Amino acid sequence: MFKGRSVLGVIPARGGSKGIPNKNIKLLAGKPLIRYTIDAARNSGVFDSLIISTDSQQIANVAREAGASVPFMRPGELANDTAKGIDVLHHAMDWHEKNNRVYDWIMLLQPTSPLRSVSDISGACDLMLERRAKAVVSVCLTDHHPVFSNTLPADLCMASFLRPDAVNLNRQDLPLYYRLNGAIYLAEWNYIRDHSSWYGPATYAYVMPGERSIDIDRPIDFVFAEALLMTGSSRTD
Repeated sequence: MFKGRSVLGVIPARGGSKGIPNKNIKLLAGKPLIRYTIDAARNSGVFDSLIISTDSQQIANVAREAGASVPFMRPGELANDTAKGIDVLHHAMDWHEKNNRVYDWIMLLQPTSPLRSVSDISGACDLMLERRAKAVVSVCLTDHHPVFSNTLPADLCMASFLRPDAVNLNRQDLPLYYRLNGAIYLAEWNYIRDHSSWYGPATYAYVMPGERSIDIDRPIDFVFAEALLMTGSSRTD
């Protein structure tokens, strides 16, 4: 319960990761990756219930040992490379509604964001109340400004790579750009039940620092995350 709102936490963790086998339970600084998200969620005190949506018995076992619930196994059609995150969320909501469990809010926490902190979770909830939002999504500043990015033609010619008005721009004169960091997705239950997107006029951004916004996708991301954890540069408590 968070300030009078009941909250369901959902951690989606499928077993079939092609880039990094068993990514969600691969050890990061001696602890399974998914444990960081479970621990932060439990320590936040925000959730009335915290569940894992997975198709993997191995992940389910690790999650239960960490104190999370695995009330169902995710069907195969929602655990492949083409499955959409919103469909996975709606599947979890379907199960709860069929079992007469409905909450005020629902929060999706991806296990690939291990450096998200307890304060980030509660901070997103505070923002939800402050802005009277229907949804809150976490973002961080872009690592590289988009004005200096472009596609490349087959011959790699850079004649039109930069817009004319961007050629002599100083970085400090550019407006700030943010990107989705994948760490927190929060919405009113009834709002996300009726929508296929988190984004709308009543959705607000929760801004997180870059050092807590690493998204584990490549082997090198494990190296970066572990370095931050070992040096104390990123606190998750």
